[in-house]
Amino acid sequence: MDRLDSMEVFVRAVDAGSFAAASKTLGMSAQMVGKHVAALEGRLGTTLLRRTTRRQSLTDIGHLFYARCRAILSEAAAADALVQDMSETPRGRLRVSAPIGFGACRLAPMVTRYLRNHPMMEVELTLTDRYVDIVDEGYDAVIRLGPIPDSSLAARRLMDHRQVACASPAYLAAHGAPTTPEELRDHTCLAYLNFSGRPYAEWVFSKNGIAHPIRIESRFQINDGRALVAAALDGQGIVLQPEAVLGEALAAGRLLPILADYQAPSRPMYLMFMPRRPQLPRLRSFIDTVVTAFGRDPERSDGPDR
Repeated sequence: MDRLDSMEVFVRAVDAGSFAAASKTLGMSAQMVGKHVAALEGRLGTTLLRRTTRRQSLTDIGHLFYARCRAILSEAAAADALVQDMSETPRGRLRVSAPIGFGACRLAPMVTRYLRNHPMMEVELTLTDRYVDIVDEGYDAVIRLGPIPDSSLAARRLMDHRQVACASPAYLAAHGAPTTPEELRDHTCLAYLNFSGRPYAEWVFSKNGIAHPIRIESRFQINDGRALVAAALDGQGIVLQPEAVLGEALAAGRLLPILADYQAPSRPMYLMFMPRRPQLPRLRSFIDTVVTAFGRDPERSDGPDR
């Protein structure tokens, strides 16, 4: 059996959760899926998958081998595409990752427009707020928030990921609007649940170069900004979320910004990708589309693109 073919079958089997499910996407029998996996295990002299009648799970070495297989298959697909895509027509498949709020509210609609304009393209978009390893996890491009460390990845600076503190007109009519960050302690606030596991959040506002960190102990925490916005629209409290998530509600006046004299938290945002040369038309076209849609704010010019 061809080793690359067996690697692809193995990855599909892991992703699908069973040999039977993988067989449907691969167009082969479950028995043939098993033979490919067995061929790999025989070549390696170790077990990659533990299987019972009800479930399957990767061994420790299987986890490592799976990650490398994804990276190798991605490189093999890029090599094939380099030969096949001699024309400038974008074609093929891209794997992209982005933060949940920005990805759902802003990037996903852009991707649907991109696919409409490029009918030979496919995009697999994964939304997660965790750090994604573009190489080991086989992504073509990822969007990241915050300063980026020196790395071998190429980066294009996008618009700043700005946040806005706001509440519904009903909440402000009932409780008044805070005029300083310190007054937030007297209000009901809705906090985003991050990966720290802390039962509180820290909101940091600034004015005239002075930071005003405020510890927020929220009665309602959730790890989806859209759900927090829904609670704020229901008059449940004050929310601090990115403009990308709040845009429609702010524009319609269903949420009103507060603390206008202070700057809310803001982080730089980057589109990261492998600096392949020459760059495939499919990746180049996607990068150009993202930069056109979410390029840096024209009034800001700090720091070059990488």
